[in-house]
Amino acid sequence: MTAEPSPDVRPSESSEPAGRRQLILAAAGRLFATKGYGGTTIRDIAHAAGLTSGSLYHHFDSKEAMLVEVLHEFLDGLVARFERVERQARGPDETLRLLVHDVFRTVHETPDAVALYQHEAPGLRHQPQFVFVEQATGRVEGVLRRAVAAGQERGRFRPDLDQSLTYRFIRDTVWNAVHWYHPDGALGHEELADRYLRMVLSGISARPAPDRAQP
Repeated sequence: MTAEPSPDVRPSESSEPAGRRQLILAAAGRLFATKGYGGTTIRDIAHAAGLTSGSLYHHFDSKEAMLVEVLHEFLDGLVARFERVERQARGPDETLRLLVHDVFRTVHETPDAVALYQHEAPGLRHQPQFVFVEQATGRVEGVLRRAVAAGQERGRFRPDLDQSLTYRFIRDTVWNAVHWYHPDGALGHEELADRYLRMVLSGISARPAPDRAQP
């Protein structure tokens, strides 16, 4: 009786190019985040990915194509997570808590993509090939805006708050963590999110009206 041949554990021809593409995208995203899109060359990306410039063109036809894919991957995931939170959370307080934790986790896990989005998105939104950036940004911001509005409508957040200002404060302060957060710091991203939420919620949460009958 002959033994069955051992299965071939080598990567298939279809999986190897996919893995190489991800390697290239990771290198491109890191360089775009640190050097800027304009300051990064195809040669830089190829060198970081361990390829020649010519072989890189077998996977992507331009530097712009890489930027499109890096941003699409980041924003598609972000939109999906934010909208899932909005559907599943049991009120505006929980929505805000889960969104803040997601942002800090995103900063922890994909700092290059966050930095790239922050630095490059403002200049890309109105270019036809990057219209998806504007659309995704609107959907993400809409989730947070609706959470703030719902918190006021349900009496969970202070009624005197300016909704637009509150939303912008939360958005800007939480995403700017990418500029100071260190993965090896004293506090992990979960603890930082909790501390941030305590500060924010103490400022925006509605408080019971004082008992005027008391001296």
